[in-house]
Formats: sequence, structure tokens, C-alpha cells
Amino acid sequence: MGQELTIVGEQLWKRIGESVERVEQRLRRTVAILEAESFPYAVVGGNAVRIWVAQVDPGAVRATNDVDVLVREEDLERLQQVMQGHGFRFRKSAGLSMFLEGEDESARNAVHLVFANKFVRPDDFEPNPDIEPIEYGDGIRTLPQERLVRMKLNSYRLKDRVHLLDMIQIGIIDESWLGKFPEPLAERLKSLLDNPDQ
Repeated sequence: MGQELTIVGEQLWKRIGESVERVEQRLRRTVAILEAESFPYAVVGGNAVRIWVAQVDPGAVRATNDVDVLVREEDLERLQQVMQGHGFRFRKSAGLSMFLEGEDESARNAVHLVFANKFVRPDDFEPNPDIEPIEYGDGIRTLPQERLVRMKLNSYRLKDRVHLLDMIQIGIIDESWLGKFPEPLAERLKSLLDNPDQ
């Protein structure tokens, strides 16, 4: 027998709402700090996908637990000073660099750093892109859509494939994109385009 639902009703919906709100507050707070300090960055990951998906279909925007920020590794020391000056705590765990908001926060509730121009895994096709050029709107910096898609195709974890499928299903990405990418990235995109319901 599976686990029973013990949190229900208003308490359940409150928890769900608070979870989504915490991620958005963490993102907005981080962006506000970096903008105020004129610090070079770009929002990537699930929040960047949300930004692009919302341009076309707000109903297709998917919640995310992650706040991922693309920065240059050579700026890390200055970034630590900036973020720690605003109450964030730097932590490195299992090869991941992140900032935590409070003493009791876990890595799940962190601002995760993604390093520009660096390989994440040795078998990646290419390194992460640089933070420039950027798309800038409403006080937030993210990657141009093509660079974000390329980054997702390069990483190609389950959540990356889900993000790409979201963009395919609302028509942001289609067959015309295949010529934008080298192999094997184009092959990966072709697989997703051919099997959008996988």
C-alpha cells in the first residue's frame, strides 16, 4: 500500500503555492542584487525556459525548484563578496557551487552557479556559452533563445529534454531549427521533434 495523503485542503494548496513563491522570490532577489552591482550574469535553466515559454503561452509555463545563474568563474571571488554582503552563504558540494539564503537551507533551495565557457561533464559536446550576448527585459538578463536551446541540447539530462519538449509543443522550436546546430546536437533535437510525446 502506498503512502496516504495526510496534508490536504487549504494546507496542501498553501504549501504548493509557497513553494512556487519561494523560488520566484529567490530569483527576483538574486537578480536585484546582481543588477544593483552591475554584475555580469544570465539567468539560465528552468527559469530561463519559463521566460521564453511565457512569451508564447503562459499556460505552458512549468514550475521549477532551481535558480540557475550563468557567471564567469573568474568573477567568483567578487560574486561571493556581493552575495555574502546580502546575507547569502557560499557553499560548494559535490562539485556544485551555490549560494544559500539561510543556515537551514538545503542545496535544493539554493542559487546554483553555472560557469560560462566551462564543460560541466567531460563527455559534454561543448562548454557552456558565455554570458554575452544576452536578452534583457524587465530588469532580468537571460540568454537569447537559440543559445539557451543549444545549452539544453548539450546538457540533455531528463529535465533538459522536458524543457525542450515544452518549447517544441508550443511551437517555439520546430524543424527549421535543425540547421542551427552541429551534430550531435541536431540529432538530439531531431529525436525530440520526431517523438514529442516521449
